[in-house]
Amino acid sequence: MPDVAVVGFAQAPNVRSTPGTTNGVEMLVPIFAEVFERTGLSKEDIGFWCSGSSDYLAGRAFSFIAAVDAIGAFPPIHESHVEMDAAWALYEAWLKIRMGEVETALVYGFGKSSAGQLRRVLALQMDPYVVAPLWPDSVSVAGIQARLGLEAGLWSEKDLAEVAARSRADAAGNPAAQFSGTVEVADLLDSPYFADPLRAHDIAPVTDGAAVLVLASAERAADLVDSPAVITGIEHRVDSPALGVRDLTRSPSTVAAGQALDLDGVELAELHAPFTHQELILRDALGLGEQVRINPSGGVLTGNPMFSAGLARIGEAANRILDGSARKTLAHATSGPVLQQNLVATLEVLS
Repeated sequence: MPDVAVVGFAQAPNVRSTPGTTNGVEMLVPIFAEVFERTGLSKEDIGFWCSGSSDYLAGRAFSFIAAVDAIGAFPPIHESHVEMDAAWALYEAWLKIRMGEVETALVYGFGKSSAGQLRRVLALQMDPYVVAPLWPDSVSVAGIQARLGLEAGLWSEKDLAEVAARSRADAAGNPAAQFSGTVEVADLLDSPYFADPLRAHDIAPVTDGAAVLVLASAERAADLVDSPAVITGIEHRVDSPALGVRDLTRSPSTVAAGQALDLDGVELAELHAPFTHQELILRDALGLGEQVRINPSGGVLTGNPMFSAGLARIGEAANRILDGSARKTLAHATSGPVLQQNLVATLEVLS
């Protein structure tokens, strides 16, 4: 089966709210144009289109159909959709190319989180019989996870603040970031609690945004860009959605996904960690030492567009290979409550 490479990535600015519609068209049109310009491709050159979004977030059924307006009515397209982060749409597109059905694919994700009360919307991903009827606050559930780790001595509030400070500093080089800049750890620790033990800096912000990524077979990719980012491994694992049957301070599904891949030589990792303590869980699960740079883009703590943030982690990791600054990178995406589902991918320079 042919290898698959990332040849283009673009994302809309991560903002607190946008006046656009919930179908994402206004955010998608400019970034479609951006990746086409970078790769020299056109709509006619794309063999398969796949998107990730959520009808719950948009507040209407089949909302992804309206997003197809960003692609246009002609020429006819081969299109699919997943009802979750677009990182899983990328997995579907990756399979299409691996199976030899197409040579190229375009993956996109979008989410207008500001359209509703995100913390309430995310309650709908909980167990529908026992938990969801209680309307659990997604931030407070993560706070329980953070508290368990604090009481077990796995991390301290200072550790969490250090993650937040580093993320904002790194985001200074990311023009799409919602938050960036230099902050002192001591100042962060002096800020009030939002959902004890979490402070505002521990929580990814509500964000509107979109991302798009172009894939191609390795043979085609070599004709499109100088340094294609080959996806050398991709694994998806799932833990139980029932919060009481798993140790929330660990991520067994991430461990299993990482163990199925070759992580030797990874230089940097883009981790989809919507809370500071979750970055620590993921780093431990993947065995990422001090030699691996974590979230050089700033990560989702500086901008977390629902249903495209995971795809953006893959795009950011691929960009480091496309621009020649790294030879092997790792990307991670999560979905579900407190790291329930996890996808891990490795990307390398085309040899």
